[in-house]
Amino acid sequence: MPAPAFLLPSHPLDPRRIDPRFVREARLLRDLGGEHHLVDHDALLAGDARAAVDRVPAGRGPFWYRGWMLPSDRYAAFAAALAERGGHLLTSPPGYASAHELPGWYGVFEGATPQSVWLPLAGAGSAAAGGGGETSGGGDASEGGDGAGIAPPGPERLAAAVARLGGRGPAIVKDYVKSRKDEWGEACFVPELADLPAVARVVARFVELQGPYLAGGVVLRRFEEFTRVVWDADDAPSGGSGRLRAQDPGLPDDGRGGRRRAVESRVWWLDGEPVLVGPHPDLPGCPSDPDLSGVRPPVRTLGCRFVTTDLAERADGSGWRVVEVGDGQVSELPRGIDPSRLLIALLAA
Repeated sequence: MPAPAFLLPSHPLDPRRIDPRFVREARLLRDLGGEHHLVDHDALLAGDARAAVDRVPAGRGPFWYRGWMLPSDRYAAFAAALAERGGHLLTSPPGYASAHELPGWYGVFEGATPQSVWLPLAGAGSAAAGGGGETSGGGDASEGGDGAGIAPPGPERLAAAVARLGGRGPAIVKDYVKSRKDEWGEACFVPELADLPAVARVVARFVELQGPYLAGGVVLRRFEEFTRVVWDADDAPSGGSGRLRAQDPGLPDDGRGGRRRAVESRVWWLDGEPVLVGPHPDLPGCPSDPDLSGVRPPVRTLGCRFVTTDLAERADGSGWRVVEVGDGQVSELPRGIDPSRLLIALLAA
């Protein structure tokens, strides 16, 4: 089988150029003897997959995609359009959905990740119904939207979800893919699940802010305290870069503009083996040395070829936890890390 080629997003204003965020990867691929082609991410999101891949030569591949996130149904259409041209993605649409969306991976990582329940919402993105996590994870039937947007779950559904999560203690709110941690107190963190009106307020605000980008439904996850740092917002003009001011398991907000962030590591896995370990993109200069011994077995059980895991250490030092799982094709690389080892492994896959 020939070496895989890479599909990268084109510049939104010039389809012949590479999206600026992926120029560095394209240059590294060229230096490594790799091949890449451009796809139109905006066309993929708009549902015109055939137009999105019309610059990809027919009969080429196999392909790795490296680009922006796609809803699962758009990824499936992407794969189908390539198949019509005689090419195929090395990550199948079911594999993409399993790694990209929490209901797809939660059952495999249960016990290694904070306890979670989820509520599918009608009209919320295009999260795959499959993946095996919905029943065991505590999802229930969707209820219709209000016609003007996506309706948050009603009080009875929320109360039932809270009960399945134990009924008390802090939690966070997210969808199947993303949270809104930059609106921490407004649309992410719930200090006490027993306060059902507060749960409803945070969930409703989260749904409102996510709008048409809400993926799949609402997830409630047990909040666990991780080792945190104060990261100077004043030194972070874009992309989460900044200066590490202090690190301590119980570090409070210092009130000087610094932001308390969990110290996370992002691990890139190919065929069940870690090929690159680095900081989370939100804290690109923050060192971390995660223990992978408890993560390798569920990654292999998940069975997806190219995935990432975001890991954080509990504040009490009792071990590392899986914060998120993602499809490696759409996971961001932190600035300052050399991805050559990862690209070499992907070219040899």
